[in-house]
Amino acid sequence: MAIGDMERVSVGGAADDLVTRARAALPAVEALLTAARKGVADRVVVNGRPDAARLDEHQFAAHAFAWLTTYTAALRQMADWGERLEAAGRLGALERLILAAAFGEYLAQMAGGIAISQVETIRPADMGVTPDDLAAFLGDPAVSSLIADGNTAATRRQVAGLLVDDRFGDPGLDDETLEMVRDQFRRFVEEQVAPHAHEWHLKDDLIPLEIIDQMAELGVFGLTVPEENGGLGLGKTAMCVVTEELSRGYIGVGSLGTRSEIAAELIRLGGTDAQKAEYLPRIASGEILPTAVFTEPNTGSDLASLRTRAVRDGDAYTITGNKTWITHAARTDLMTLLARTDAAEPGYRGLSMFLAEKPRGTDAEPFPADGMTGGEIPVLGYRGMKEYELGFDGFRVPADALLGGKEGQGFKQLMETFESARIQTAARAVGVAQNALEVGLRYARERQQFGRPIADFPRVYGKLAWMAVELMVVRQLTYFAAREKDADRRCDIEAGMAKLLAARVAFAAADNALQIHGGNGYAEEYPISRILCDARILNIFEGAAEIQAHVIARGLLAKPA
Repeated sequence: MAIGDMERVSVGGAADDLVTRARAALPAVEALLTAARKGVADRVVVNGRPDAARLDEHQFAAHAFAWLTTYTAALRQMADWGERLEAAGRLGALERLILAAAFGEYLAQMAGGIAISQVETIRPADMGVTPDDLAAFLGDPAVSSLIADGNTAATRRQVAGLLVDDRFGDPGLDDETLEMVRDQFRRFVEEQVAPHAHEWHLKDDLIPLEIIDQMAELGVFGLTVPEENGGLGLGKTAMCVVTEELSRGYIGVGSLGTRSEIAAELIRLGGTDAQKAEYLPRIASGEILPTAVFTEPNTGSDLASLRTRAVRDGDAYTITGNKTWITHAARTDLMTLLARTDAAEPGYRGLSMFLAEKPRGTDAEPFPADGMTGGEIPVLGYRGMKEYELGFDGFRVPADALLGGKEGQGFKQLMETFESARIQTAARAVGVAQNALEVGLRYARERQQFGRPIADFPRVYGKLAWMAVELMVVRQLTYFAAREKDADRRCDIEAGMAKLLAARVAFAAADNALQIHGGNGYAEEYPISRILCDARILNIFEGAAEIQAHVIARGLLAKPA
């Protein structure tokens, strides 16, 4: 019997009972989190603030707290999602099962262990949670019942059965405009991106300029740029929807907008009036393709150790130094370039940001600018824009290219973009996970073994079901961070949590989809091999998972309990 024809199973009684139980479990989750916070704070907080040396010493405990908080935030958003759908009369069978499985599995992991990497599992005791605290959590009626009947074999079977029509659950956007945007970009991806993405990857080709031109016409590069500056003036939630769909087709296409988003945010928040007038309309229209030039060899996330120098020389600055992991560097026109303008000022305070124009390179001459050289870094995936090392030796930038017209503001200006960049990265991860699920599901239906589709086997459909569940979890967490940003509320921790979890989910989805393919998944001709390579980068860029967890933990512990 095909999984689509299997009998319907009941999860937790009526729909309102399930939503009520999910909401009822949250106080116990909050109590467990409070106990964990106390245990970690006792180790790392000194005089009301997290101590850097102690954070390093007790890094595992601090990062465990960041992950436990991320799971808590995810369950809050899933409960809110369920309530919204129920109120709108849209909490269908699939949505109920997703909600039940998400709560059942995440509650069980909170008690038994959360895998934060392939070789690291955090447990309550790692954070100083006592046996009595854990017993109280597991003894809560809502928690115990959801663990017992949430993510069961019957639930996974039912979820998999309901995926047969390519239904993955109502995202709960509740916005006709956003739904129209999603449909528009899905059509674009299906027609212009998906048929060609794997060939671009295998040939290690740059994404064709015709695709970039079409994206510009659709408004991708000016989505969040204010209308008065030539953009569409949409919010970060719209950015997530667009990024998801583009990344579902190919992460490189979904990432093309990242550099424009970062550059436009830097200029919008920190630029002079003249800089805004000069660059924002041209970025929004796609006339200018920008790239972010921040990272240096041997520094990575440690921007305080940045060594590239910018020395004032009359009406210009002379740039000297090296950068690495610069995406799309050859074919872009504008660099947002971070350099040290004050050698005597240590750490972050001596850094400044420049809007450094450069000629667009060609295959024959990728870096034609005087005082600038570059070389490609071959990579496993994420190939559509290419990665480069850059060298600057006497590269001159006009003095009025200093962002905001004031030295020493570079790190502060960059920090103001981190929320948007991490929200967008989380959305890219959602799109990649969606692609992995769809590719895995399609193969599982088509592949016949022992006289039936492999989608009929529990270890296969169970993987697909959990991919669909966790995809909804990170989608809701990402949308929440975007809504907070749209409401002009600080959301650095929320954005970080969305990125942290979504990156893990994307790689797990790709890995499981490849496993479903068996040996074929390891062959380059199958798109899942590309999706796995593409998914792997998400846990590294825009803050590696370890750095992200550290930042989240430090930010949480710095807040009053």
